[in-house]
Amino acid sequence: MADSMKRYPRTKDTYTIYLKNVITNPNIEIGDYTMYHDFLNDPTTFEKNNVLYHYPINHDKLIIGKFCSIACGAKFLFNSANHAKTSLSTYPFPLFFEEWELDKNNVTESWDNKGNIIIGNDVWIGFEAVILAGVTIGDGAIIGTRAVVTKDVPPYTIVGGVPAKPIRKRFDNATISELLKIKWWDWSEEKIAQNIQAIKTGNIDLLSMEKP
Repeated sequence: MADSMKRYPRTKDTYTIYLKNVITNPNIEIGDYTMYHDFLNDPTTFEKNNVLYHYPINHDKLIIGKFCSIACGAKFLFNSANHAKTSLSTYPFPLFFEEWELDKNNVTESWDNKGNIIIGNDVWIGFEAVILAGVTIGDGAIIGTRAVVTKDVPPYTIVGGVPAKPIRKRFDNATISELLKIKWWDWSEEKIAQNIQAIKTGNIDLLSMEKP
């Protein structure tokens, strides 16, 4: 039976990890079996190398669902990377409160706060893709190689480019609706194992026959 508590799910493969088991930041939440592969850096340093400008003062979160596949170099760019566009200047004066004798409690006024990054379940994020703050990516979506995602992505939609735009849906609307209803990723490990063949071959009718 599969073991979601492993750090390295593949024997002798130290490039691929179950991401949940190496995360220490309480503002990063990762679902079971979500994997990250990195052939350039140690994948266990994901928090440092891939989750950027994620400062505790902002209290923003990275939330990633179950069974996601994250390719090497994917980046999650948080709010503190922004600069305030409502100001007459993009220079972050509040950040340098000591220099300008400002209230140090107003540091977060240096940037526009767009909210958390939320990734659904069974999402594939391609090589060196960048996800910006405030973006929600729906279940089953695919993010293309080096795409820069600035807006929400609907479930089971393939996006690519800079900025990322929809390319096509993975399935017809009826199939997408049924998949979102089934939520196979929330099944028990035993039930998923029993239905892997149907999942692999796209047999939605067989999955739909399964009892909740």
